[in-house]
Amino acid sequence: MQIVRNKMMLPFIFVVPIVQLLILVHAATFEMKNIKVAVVDNDLSYASHRLVSKLKGSPFFNVNNYSFSIKEAEAELKKDKVDVIVNIPAKFEQKLFKENNSDIQLLVNAINGTSAGLANAYLIAIIGDLNRELIDEYVSLPQGISLPPNINVNYSFWYNPELNFKTFMLPGILVLLVTIIALFLTGMNIVREKEIGTIEQINVTPIKKYQFIIGKLLPFLLISLFELAFGLMLGKLFFGIPVVGSIGLIFMFAVLYLLVILGIGLFISTISNTQQQSMFISWFFIVIFILMSGLFTSVESMPEWAQNVNIINPVAYFIKVMRMVMLKGSGFYDILDEIIALLIYAFVILSLATWRYRKTS
Repeated sequence: MQIVRNKMMLPFIFVVPIVQLLILVHAATFEMKNIKVAVVDNDLSYASHRLVSKLKGSPFFNVNNYSFSIKEAEAELKKDKVDVIVNIPAKFEQKLFKENNSDIQLLVNAINGTSAGLANAYLIAIIGDLNRELIDEYVSLPQGISLPPNINVNYSFWYNPELNFKTFMLPGILVLLVTIIALFLTGMNIVREKEIGTIEQINVTPIKKYQFIIGKLLPFLLISLFELAFGLMLGKLFFGIPVVGSIGLIFMFAVLYLLVILGIGLFISTISNTQQQSMFISWFFIVIFILMSGLFTSVESMPEWAQNVNIINPVAYFIKVMRMVMLKGSGFYDILDEIIALLIYAFVILSLATWRYRKTS
């Protein structure tokens, strides 16, 4: 009844998550495409032309700037109109065939270290591929001597064979949306009762503290589970996200996770005096939880102290479990450590929220 009466709450629950899910899955990606490349070719040879052709044929690069002046190319780099400069010096091909050695200069915009590292790796791979082709075509070995046989490696990628970044991101973004809804709505719940004055009426009723907490928690638990189910359905229909493991296991863990998040929200609500104050506190925690959750960066690559602090981050547990169950098909015993951790977490935070709510009759 409270949700239906609050007109601002309905779109926040049902409209915002759908829009965010459809947008964020496309936008939140580390895939490198359309890297803007400027080519400075002072050789204009067959070898330099083949290198430029390989760059054009790559799905990662967009060669849209040609020049004979490295200063002009650097000016474009400073204006952020290009990301990489490939500088091919004069006599590149001549040195390559006469001296068996030649240089190419790569200038990469490294403001974003991750993007720069990937772009540099792609370029080195393309140059290395051209180098092998030229060796096969032009290097002649003395009679009776042959190159060692190549080792052909046939490889496959487990759990995400097409390397689709949406498959990796959607489970995490779904956790994020469910978390935001559960934390913010419960965080404003008791505070709203304080602001409109109904908390005093509740306090003089014979209702017990734990009954009041359950009444405030249960509706948002059911709404969050509905959001999770709806998000999984959208992920399957629009993005073809696989669910290899058990749906029941996902929802069982989600209930446990939501008890933790709702407990945090209720605790914030009990210590706040206004909805604005509750929003600020909730936002403070949610930003930390998200940035340290492993949604965008690997938890294993964080400093050791950050990994230790991450033990109290419930979002990290759920994102890990969602990816394990949905993409790997992990079972109950595979996620048992996370289940035990959240059981302890839920007991502590719900007990704290119940204790912190001071009811006077």
